[in-house]
Amino acid sequence: MTDATVLSSRSEALARRARGSLPGGNTRTTVYRDPYPLYAARGEGCRVWDVDGVARIDCNNNYTSLIHGHAHPALVDAACRQIALGTAFGMPTESEIDLAELLCARVASVERVRFVNSGTEAVMMALKAARAFTGRPKIAKCEGAYHGTYDYAEVSLDTGPADWQVQGPPASVAYAHGTPQGVLDDVVVIPFNDIDGAVSLIRAHGPALAGVLVDPMPNRAGLVPADPAYLQALHAVCREVGALLIFDEVISFRLGHAGAQGLWGVEADLTTFGKIMGGGFPVGALGGRVDVMAVFDPTSGKPAVPGGGTFSANPVTMRAGLAAMDLLDEAAFVRLGHMGDHLRHGIERLLHDHGIRGCATGRGSLLQVHLSDRPLRDYRSARPEAAEARRLVAFVQALLDGGVIISTNGLMALSTVMTGDDLEAVLAAIAAALSAIG
Repeated sequence: MTDATVLSSRSEALARRARGSLPGGNTRTTVYRDPYPLYAARGEGCRVWDVDGVARIDCNNNYTSLIHGHAHPALVDAACRQIALGTAFGMPTESEIDLAELLCARVASVERVRFVNSGTEAVMMALKAARAFTGRPKIAKCEGAYHGTYDYAEVSLDTGPADWQVQGPPASVAYAHGTPQGVLDDVVVIPFNDIDGAVSLIRAHGPALAGVLVDPMPNRAGLVPADPAYLQALHAVCREVGALLIFDEVISFRLGHAGAQGLWGVEADLTTFGKIMGGGFPVGALGGRVDVMAVFDPTSGKPAVPGGGTFSANPVTMRAGLAAMDLLDEAAFVRLGHMGDHLRHGIERLLHDHGIRGCATGRGSLLQVHLSDRPLRDYRSARPEAAEARRLVAFVQALLDGGVIISTNGLMALSTVMTGDDLEAVLAAIAAALSAIG
C-alpha cells in the first residue's frame, strides 16, 4: 500500500489509524466492512456524507434508529435547549415523566416504564424482571432472533445447518465464545412461526419458565412478520403455564403509532423499546403491567430488581426522544407505510425484470431484500445459502457504489424526511446494482 493510496481515501487512512487503538479498528461489529468501512462526516435529512465528501441516501439509518433521518431541526432544537440547561444529573427530571406518559398513552399494555440506555439493557432488565416476578430461572426465545448482547438473549442467534438437529427442537447454541453452559441450559429455543413446535416446548418447560421473549418481525431472522395466530398462541400458552410474554419492540416500535402490538392486537406483559424513541441519542426502555413492573419499585425498601444507570433517563435523550415521538403521529406512520409498500413492490418488480430470484420482506418502513425465491417463514428458511450470501455482499457493495446505504444483510429502514424523488433514486440504484450482479 503506497502513501498515495492512503491519501486518496480518508476512510482508508482512518481505518489504518483505528487499528492502533481499537481491536481490528472496530467498536461495533455491525459496521465492520472488508477491507475497511466508510467513515461518516455528517448527515442531513436522508443523506450521509463520508469523510471523502461523497453523499449517499441512507436507508440504514443507524440500524433503524433514525426514523426522522439526520439532524432533524426539531430534534436538534430539543437537544440543544436541554444541553444549555445541563446534560445529566444525579436527580430525576420532568423529562422522563413526559416520555413515560407518552409510552403509556400509546401502548395499551404499558402501565409503568423504566428507562435505560440501550435495547440490550432493556431486554436484560426484562428478563431479570420476569425471573424476579415468577421466581423461575428459564426464558424462551425464538431461533435466530436478535435481542442485543446479553448472554441469555443471544443464544442461538446465528446458528448454521451444522447446528440444526434433523429431528427434535432447536438446540441452545452459544453465540459468543465462553458463554457458560449454565446460560445455555436456562434458555429454551423455540421455532418462529411454528405454533405446534413452540407451544409444545413452552408447555414442556412451563414450571421453570419465567418468560417468552419474541420479536414480532425479527430482523436477523429475515424480517418475516409473525403470523397473528402464532403470537396469539404464545399469549395463550404463557397464560397457561404462568410465564410472562415479553415483546421486543426495540425495532418494531417503528411500525405503527402503538408499535407492533397495536398492529397485531396482542398485548404483552412486558415490552422493550429503544432506537427511534431516543431521537438519535442512546436509549432503551422497559414497560409493562403495574404488578410486574413493581419489581423495580424502591418505595418499600430494596426492590426485587435494583437498578441504577448513570445516564439512564438523561434529559437530553428524553427531550430529543419526546420531540421525535411527537412528530410520529398517525399520518406519519401511514406515509411511512406507503413508502415501504412502494419500495417493496418496486424491488420485487426489478428482481423479476432482471430475471433474479428474490423477494422483499417486511412491513411499514422496514424491508429486507432476499436473493432467493423460496418461501420464507422463519430463521432457517431466511438464512442465505453460501452462493446467496456472496451475491448479497456484491449487491450491497454495488448499492453503496451507486449512492445508497443499506445494511449488510439487505435490511432497509426508511425515514420521514424521504421524498418521492428519493425513493425513485433508491429504486434506480437498486436496478443498477441488480444489473451489476447479473
